[in-house]
Amino acid sequence: MNRTKIGSITTTTALILLPILVFLGSFLIGRYPVSPTDVLVAIVSVFVPIKTNLSSAIYTVVWNIRLPRIVAAMIVGAALSISGASFQGTFQNPLVSPDILGVSAGAGFGAALAILLSFSTVMIQVTAFIFGLVAVSLTYFLSKSFKGNTMLMMVLGGIAIGSLFSALISCIKYVADPESKLPEIVYWLMGSLSTVDSSSVMMIIIPVLIGFTVLLLLRWRLNVLSMGDEEARSLGVDTEKLRIIVILCCTLLTSAAVSISGIIGWVGLVIPHIARMIVGPDHKKLLPASISIGAVFLLVVDDVCRTATSIEIPLGILTALIGAPFFIYLLKKGYEGWS
Repeated sequence: MNRTKIGSITTTTALILLPILVFLGSFLIGRYPVSPTDVLVAIVSVFVPIKTNLSSAIYTVVWNIRLPRIVAAMIVGAALSISGASFQGTFQNPLVSPDILGVSAGAGFGAALAILLSFSTVMIQVTAFIFGLVAVSLTYFLSKSFKGNTMLMMVLGGIAIGSLFSALISCIKYVADPESKLPEIVYWLMGSLSTVDSSSVMMIIIPVLIGFTVLLLLRWRLNVLSMGDEEARSLGVDTEKLRIIVILCCTLLTSAAVSISGIIGWVGLVIPHIARMIVGPDHKKLLPASISIGAVFLLVVDDVCRTATSIEIPLGILTALIGAPFFIYLLKKGYEGWS
């Protein structure tokens, strides 16, 4: 067995085991002390009829508080990361992220509007999801209304629609009650998983599963698409149809993620580059690696956010503090490893 094969097996093993270890370790992090044995017994005893001396508080902490938040962090990180990797391959541009088509701004507007109207937490998430889809639909129809390169028009349309929804968010913040609604809107827009519960996770399971499944099934075709339109067409690939499918799946994933976590920037831009450095530009490996690294990254960031200080730090602040220096590093590196 040569070194290349050994290295590939080691990398694959690490990408599988690391999320599992971080998932289990995250149960031990928090203000309420829970031992590894308590976590193991609390989980196992639900499926296997064994006698335990655990208090109801430990079951509540493990099952109702930490488990939904841990799962949500991993799903959001994985969804934003695979969307970023897919967008970058589809648009053949290493600087594209899930925000490019206005999804995040649209979802942010939906959530801000729902908070202003005093909707319930579930309705805030539903409204954010709907307006995320509305933003991408407007971007798509805008790109079809003008002549020229469709992909270029879609990117430019996404920037315009994103700016429009950002302006609408500013309007809502301007009219919101500064004592109650405005702080809530601003905190939501900075990204947080503090309000996530089991129902929030269940609400996004179906769109997330659809998005993951389709993108992973198409990862071989994304390799062809990233070679360029002419090469892809010469190999019999319907490039426009494939791009629309990829964009719809990424929109589903991003809208679902934003609807429960708020706007979390940089994850969809940075994580695909880290995955590309580890496994290379082949989308067959890049998409699964992005899922694994994205899930681990956001879970670790969320663990830090909820335990580093007495007041929880918004996720968007930490991801920006990490993402911006890494972006500068990429600029200095000159995007080596992109192709």
